[in-house]
Amino acid sequence: MTTTADVIIVGGGVHGASLAFHLAQRGLKPLVLERKFVAAGATGRSSGLVRMHYDLRLECELVWKSFEYFRNWDEIVGGSCGFVRTGFIRIVPPAYEDALRANVAMQQEVGIPTFLVTADDVRRLAPYFVTDDFSVAAYEPESGYADPPATAASLMDAARRLGAQLKTGVMVTEVLTTESRVVGVRTAEGETYHAPLVVDAAGAWADRLARTAGVNLPFTTWSHDVMFIRRPRRLGPTHPSVIDDTQEMYFRPEQGGLTLVGLEVGNPIGEDPDTETEHPHPGFVERAVEHICRRVPAMEEGSLHSAHRGYDGLSDDQRAIMGPAGPEGFWLNCGHSGTGFKISPAVGLSLAEWMLDGAPQTVDIRPFGLERFAAGKPLRGEHPYAAIWRAEGED
Repeated sequence: MTTTADVIIVGGGVHGASLAFHLAQRGLKPLVLERKFVAAGATGRSSGLVRMHYDLRLECELVWKSFEYFRNWDEIVGGSCGFVRTGFIRIVPPAYEDALRANVAMQQEVGIPTFLVTADDVRRLAPYFVTDDFSVAAYEPESGYADPPATAASLMDAARRLGAQLKTGVMVTEVLTTESRVVGVRTAEGETYHAPLVVDAAGAWADRLARTAGVNLPFTTWSHDVMFIRRPRRLGPTHPSVIDDTQEMYFRPEQGGLTLVGLEVGNPIGEDPDTETEHPHPGFVERAVEHICRRVPAMEEGSLHSAHRGYDGLSDDQRAIMGPAGPEGFWLNCGHSGTGFKISPAVGLSLAEWMLDGAPQTVDIRPFGLERFAAGKPLRGEHPYAAIWRAEGED
């Protein structure tokens, strides 16, 4: 069987859905091919933070533009993304507080509503937090979290209303090319789909697909475990969302009196993304409990609700890989390294502009191109923090 489309997008996560929506808005008829179901991969396991604190200005520009979508979702996209405003706090070790100050100033230049607060301010925002191991933090009063599967589903629904097609249960195994350009893809069932443009938005499987187009990515996988704690009632109905570099974790409230906790240390690198995800790695829950109770001792009175793991693509500089690569018509939108959910609306818009107009207009995402690695120009913030996603005990 052969089907023809304007663009084939491989991957039905939030990035594939966002690109399909923005291409369809421009009048194209994209076809999204998803191996399982919408948001089955990294999107469905995303922690869903919608925060704007980065040390790279480009990512701040992307997330600030994306925030316009999250807070006006029904008007811009339609449906619901499940955005909940909680406020967001970023805590760093004292050695990085000067970097924090510089990054907050940069974010304010972008337009992000963020400012520095003292440890006493944090204590007033969350009286049950331990605050004696830092002096300043960044605070974003408008930030919070959203529902990643709902976000992807509503983007895909909007794209389909505009003429996009979605086929689920379709595993793409090969990008089809002539001597110089892509012409489509082939599936595990032997079906072929033809299009002059093919986008690799296959998440943790993106490098496998890229290799069939003759493109090698500086890319591996990382595994992220999360748990949900039944919050003690005395902590109240909610709390701020937090990235806590000092305690090497992040946490946020969840509906039903729960708190989601993830760690930024001890996450295995290079595992097969086809490994089961219904259970966390051995020892994760015990370590996560230890980390959260250092910051919120009252969590000792909580109880475990559930825990699971997910997989995402990790590039060599832990930043996204986007743009044309290899044969003409082959595009990358992958390697988001665990931070891609919150920037997905602006990425889809900017990538659609790049594909159709020759250059992105909303945010210039060209520095995310694959060629940066061969040129020895990895993306780094001017005031970076310590590396994350490292092994337990590694500096």
